[in-house]
Amino acid sequence: MFGTESSLSMFLNTLTPKFYVALTGTSSLISGLILIFEWWYFRKYGTSFIEQVSVSHLRPLLGGVDSNTPSNSNTSNGDADSNRQSVSECKVWRNPLNLFRGAEYNRYTWVTGREPLTYYDMNLSAQDHQTFFTCDTDHMRPADAIMQKAWRERNPQARISAAHEALELNECATAFILLAEEEATTIVEAEKLFKQALKAGEGCYRRSQQLQHHGAQYEAQHRRDTNVLVYIKRRLAMCARKLGRTREAVKMMRDLMKEFPLLSMFNIHENLLEALLELQAYADVQAVLAKYDDISLPKSATICYTAALLKARAVSDKFSPEAASRRGLSTAEMNAVEAIHRAVEFNPHVPKYLLEMKSLILPPEHILKRGDSEAIAYAFFHLQHWKRVEGALNLLHCTWEGTFRMIPYPLEKGHLFYPYPICTETADRELLPSFHEVSVYPKKELPFFILFTAGLCSFTAMLALLTHQFPELMGVFAKAFLSTLFAPLNFVMEKVENILPSSLWHQLTRI
Repeated sequence: MFGTESSLSMFLNTLTPKFYVALTGTSSLISGLILIFEWWYFRKYGTSFIEQVSVSHLRPLLGGVDSNTPSNSNTSNGDADSNRQSVSECKVWRNPLNLFRGAEYNRYTWVTGREPLTYYDMNLSAQDHQTFFTCDTDHMRPADAIMQKAWRERNPQARISAAHEALELNECATAFILLAEEEATTIVEAEKLFKQALKAGEGCYRRSQQLQHHGAQYEAQHRRDTNVLVYIKRRLAMCARKLGRTREAVKMMRDLMKEFPLLSMFNIHENLLEALLELQAYADVQAVLAKYDDISLPKSATICYTAALLKARAVSDKFSPEAASRRGLSTAEMNAVEAIHRAVEFNPHVPKYLLEMKSLILPPEHILKRGDSEAIAYAFFHLQHWKRVEGALNLLHCTWEGTFRMIPYPLEKGHLFYPYPICTETADRELLPSFHEVSVYPKKELPFFILFTAGLCSFTAMLALLTHQFPELMGVFAKAFLSTLFAPLNFVMEKVENILPSSLWHQLTRI
């Protein structure tokens, strides 16, 4: 025992200050590398790598219960339901108010040099175009066959050239659509091309309507021609809205919804709501909400926040937080606050854009409901309507954060809606350009392991610096620290030596 102590003491006495500098410097470097990796992994995937490995791999080895393994059939069914809900909540939707590529998105690129659309977003649009504007019988018509290939092209100039080639063969509605969307540099030019597309599209629609019952191929062609016609009319209405002919746009949207009531996938009612708000036709807005703000229908930020705006409009001009705190909220004020809380729970990213706490960018062509992309798309078009209603933004500013007190754990349990989906951040990062700082909800706290490695890195770096500057003093401290560290062990060993016979202790030490 005493020989071991003397050898340890001799070893410590022979250590030079350079050894301590090298030791602490190496420890600082390793912990710094771990910290950088942990921070990068957390920024990219939203979770700690060490924590994920601990939970996923080490816990089962140590006998922990895997939370992903269902204990019975009921939990299995519950997990399946939650998974289905998560998938449906994270579905990406076409933006009903998406801008024109040539007349709006490209102009932004020319001015700023930035690309407002991501590759993922444009790829989704290409898939939409192939779904809506092509069918299995396109190969039988040369112009449609060319356009079928054009919609798959990644190069914009190749698509535009293919559209011109198709128009040389005949009046092709989808070719006019592509040119209006991508080649026209102004809304006026786009409207002219869409009018030409409308003329060609109506002729195709009438012909396929007469033949739709003659077979599956004719039915598919009629479905395609219907999609083309609805798309053209909707975009014409949007052109009229952008050019200031709002009443004409409202009439076109109403007629389109009456003519094709089953095509709800285009969400034309959201275009109608925005146009009616521009006209300040609040009674008509309420009538549209009464039809579409139904418990059985999927919600959107447009529906929830428009309903909140209408209720806020009734009380916002006279609302005062000081007066409300003294006398309490009236029934109308309570209804307005509840409507705002409902809207904020559905999409908590919107208020920061409406209150101009976060800068807006051009909305993407696709949005994720309840995500940052939907918030941008809504605020981009509806901020002006909130500003027009006196006191509405003040009421929103005073009340929107109160929503989070009702849902302290939004990822686990909601109040009026399903729990907030955890997939929104990842999908929004794919949909929104890299120069935009994606809004994240709920705010993620730094994992313990990142804080731990940061502290370890700082502590070892400080030790390395002190050892380099004061080698003799740090050597004394190191020896004192090790002596103190081994003091309890020495005390225990002395007690064991006193209790056990010397011969037995000699045999144990030899072993």
